[in-house]
Amino acid sequence: MRTKILYFALMLIGLVSYAQQDAQYTQYMYNTINANPAYAGSRGVLSIFGLYRTQWVGLDGAPQTGAFSVNSPIANSNLGVGLSFVNDRIGPTNENTISADLSYTIRTSETYKLSFGVKGTANLFNLDPSKLNPQHTNDPLLQDLNNDLSPNVGAGVYLHSDKLYLGASVPNFFETKRYDDNDVAVYKERMNMYFIGGYVFDLSPSLKFKPAFLTKLVEGAPLQLDVSGNFLINERLVLGAAWRWDAAVSAMAGFQITDGLFIGYGYDLETTKLANYNSGSHEIFLRFELFKKQEKIVSPRFF
Repeated sequence: MRTKILYFALMLIGLVSYAQQDAQYTQYMYNTINANPAYAGSRGVLSIFGLYRTQWVGLDGAPQTGAFSVNSPIANSNLGVGLSFVNDRIGPTNENTISADLSYTIRTSETYKLSFGVKGTANLFNLDPSKLNPQHTNDPLLQDLNNDLSPNVGAGVYLHSDKLYLGASVPNFFETKRYDDNDVAVYKERMNMYFIGGYVFDLSPSLKFKPAFLTKLVEGAPLQLDVSGNFLINERLVLGAAWRWDAAVSAMAGFQITDGLFIGYGYDLETTKLANYNSGSHEIFLRFELFKKQEKIVSPRFF
């Protein structure tokens, strides 16, 4: 029964959709470069990030996402570069996305910097018809979707300081159609627009609080709004919670193991009827940053 429910949903929102959305993340504040190329190099050090997310645990064919990225500023310049890879599996579909990012940063004041970024992307889409319901297995519309390559470009802007960040981006400008005949699309991905922001409040010498938000707009799909709050305790332990509009509530935790190594975990609990068919979603990530010997991080920028 669960498999039938999920495949029915997939056929509605994935394979015959007019507004396919990008993969979602609970801890988006640590994974900004996937959505906004202007973030590349903004942390001022070489930053390596890896994440794994399993969504709707217990539901056959539910989304599973793996993400890896590396970004760094270029010495003695205003440029930053980044490279990222995302694997997204949902039921019978498997997507691999490779992106390259380039950013340019200008200082607008003693406190703030403004970064502009561009993104180039190559997406490989695969569909396994054998995982569909038997009546769809031999559908000719679904037979030629193996390693289907789609290039794309995106751009973003990112205003940031040690306390605040605001960003707007469109990772993919071009609409992708995997099959289109008489206006019937097997898979169609529209432009996703992202708006993000956050601010760090110093509550005491040992306690910081950061509210943050992410809004994603896609034509033909419901608005996605994520609001979160994280506490940083003694520059090491992060505890927080999040809410996704009309979708889920989340708990988050993280620990700064060393100055350069940070680990985080997030758990989502559905607030929709889908909660009756799964035990929630799990997300874990690891971030490693390489500092020069003479450098020492004074206060971790936990975004």
